[in-house]
Amino acid sequence: MRGLIVRNTGSWYTVRTDDGRQFDCKVKGTFRLKGIRSTNPVAVGDVVTFAPSPDGLTALIDGIEDRRNYIIRRASNLSKQSHIIAANVDMAALVVTIAHPETSTTFIDRFLASAEAYRVPVLLIFNKADLCDEAEWEQLERLVALYRSIGYTCLICSAEKGDGIGELRLELQGKTTLLSGNSGVGKSTLLNLLVPDASAKTAEISVAHDAGMHTTTFSQMFFLPQGGALIDTPGIKGFGTFDMEREEVSHYFREIFRTSAECRFGNCTHTHEPGCAVLQAVAEGSIAESRFNSYLSMLEDKDEDKYRSAN
Repeated sequence: MRGLIVRNTGSWYTVRTDDGRQFDCKVKGTFRLKGIRSTNPVAVGDVVTFAPSPDGLTALIDGIEDRRNYIIRRASNLSKQSHIIAANVDMAALVVTIAHPETSTTFIDRFLASAEAYRVPVLLIFNKADLCDEAEWEQLERLVALYRSIGYTCLICSAEKGDGIGELRLELQGKTTLLSGNSGVGKSTLLNLLVPDASAKTAEISVAHDAGMHTTTFSQMFFLPQGGALIDTPGIKGFGTFDMEREEVSHYFREIFRTSAECRFGNCTHTHEPGCAVLQAVAEGSIAESRFNSYLSMLEDKDEDKYRSAN
């Protein structure tokens, strides 16, 4: 039989067939993905083949169809392995907040670079705009202007007030979208607005640390009333990029890649070389310092813990 992975709890997978039936499945013991060292061989969004048990209640996944793309990050505790967040998506929607909690630009840029590497378009959702004071609102406007100038679609929303939700629905219509972000940025509240029967749990922000607490503990696909689907995932604290060669990193920062064509040397690392157009653009302000710092962190930083906190 053939079906779509719509839920992953870590040990069990829910597979939905074309006629709407659902089966609780496990992965066959000998089944491994070739060429990918992953903590999860199957992800939400995968199309798989499976064999139901004689009672018809459970099944074993015994094959996976070729993916057109996926989003991957370094596994939290196993630096030599990856964790596939979702597969076969049309877009990734990254929910970020200027404050309560603050999403670091390093986190945003690592996510964007990974999405570029796997050819997944990204929608940036700046949530909790209603909570911004004057200084935070100015910061929000600066970041929106920055990412729009690079070529990313940005929406300003308030899940609590309902602001921007109509525009968000239009962006999501007819697409399979990964919904991601740090804990506490309001993903579950947004999901409940977009899919009324999702009943996603929400939680208060920790006052002591102004940080979010995990409310989603597994990945699940929800089908949108207007067509399309959202893949909800647990909030993530850090985004460790996986299997990127140093010389490739600049390719995934759009403005750095464009500017690098003007560098004197073809193998320029954009860190110290004479005649580097990227360094000149940073000095002149046409490439944002925050973006350049994120680029440097991806070149130099192999320790995931170093970029977990906001900066």
